[in-house]
Amino acid sequence: MVKETYLHDKHVALGAKMVDFAGWHMPVQYTSIIEEHKTVRNAVGLFDVSHMGEVFVSGNDATLFLNKVVPQSIDKLPYEKAVYCQLTNKNGGLIDDLIIYKIGIENYLVICNASRIDEDLNWLVRNKRGLDVKIDNQSHNYSLLAVQGPKAIDLMRKLGYSIENQKSFTIKHDKIEGIKLLVSRTGYTGEDGFELMVENEYSEFLWDKILEHGMEFGIKPIGLGARDTLRLEAALHLYGNDLDETTTPIEAGLSWSIPKDKTFDYNGKSVIVNQILNGVEKKIIGLEMLDKNIARHGYDIYYKDQKVGNITSGCVSPSTGKNIALGYVKNLPEIGTNSIIQVMIREKLHDAKVVKRPFIQKRNRV
Repeated sequence: MVKETYLHDKHVALGAKMVDFAGWHMPVQYTSIIEEHKTVRNAVGLFDVSHMGEVFVSGNDATLFLNKVVPQSIDKLPYEKAVYCQLTNKNGGLIDDLIIYKIGIENYLVICNASRIDEDLNWLVRNKRGLDVKIDNQSHNYSLLAVQGPKAIDLMRKLGYSIENQKSFTIKHDKIEGIKLLVSRTGYTGEDGFELMVENEYSEFLWDKILEHGMEFGIKPIGLGARDTLRLEAALHLYGNDLDETTTPIEAGLSWSIPKDKTFDYNGKSVIVNQILNGVEKKIIGLEMLDKNIARHGYDIYYKDQKVGNITSGCVSPSTGKNIALGYVKNLPEIGTNSIIQVMIREKLHDAKVVKRPFIQKRNRV
């Protein structure tokens, strides 16, 4: 059975085109993907991302436990700060990618991908053996609204929220319109923005208030279609496309997020450390098509007439007008920035250029 968020009826009333995504009935677009995309890049957009998972981890061994299941140093995470993490298996492969927030002493909030909540919970429970840890899945009780774009800060101020001293990747307990909620300065668009976690019963009221106060800033509701093009321009990974259980953080280009001095053992550490020291067999690349064709998920990548990898995500970039993509290729030294490779599209090879990631300048750091 396909699930619906608490805001489902709001989307239908706004005329959204609804699709099934990760087991949820979600809005893919309200007007056009390009219009919604440009709204977020130039003004401010409102997303319903309530399909994401919210799991609370607490107990005397909560920090110890999280240090065991992610490569990041959770013991060094300050109060009200967030860290981008990967949930790794024994081989260093990615069960999921997460954001972990420290919201109290031995008390954390873990945000999971919608399609991976069950797998994440199963893995977390398997790894808590012998530890004083409570894993509390509250995904069904909370809605998550994302306010994203260069005018997000103005809108949040108008809502009465004090953003002073709240930097990127932080979280605060606060109230908006008298409603208690958690507000993080995070997002999935490459733009500055906020994510508001609120109990379901208040989500419709909050949705309406954000749209009402956002009118003067040009706000629009934004669907999953623009969410995908926005994140791809920012070279942010999508689980199931760019990440999976056979791919390690190092292969995925996420070595920047792995502390090199973490002494605590974690799942897949030996594989990941070995790849840091000795390199990988495959690597992720960004590319631009040199003609009007679009490189889609699953298309094969060739170099000198030899298949060397495949596309994982691709689209037309509304911001640049270029056809962009992410993909994995064999870690050949001759494939680097500005190299010309080919993508097999409808049984014909089409030229593409390897380019630096991200594809646009990110503006999400404050």
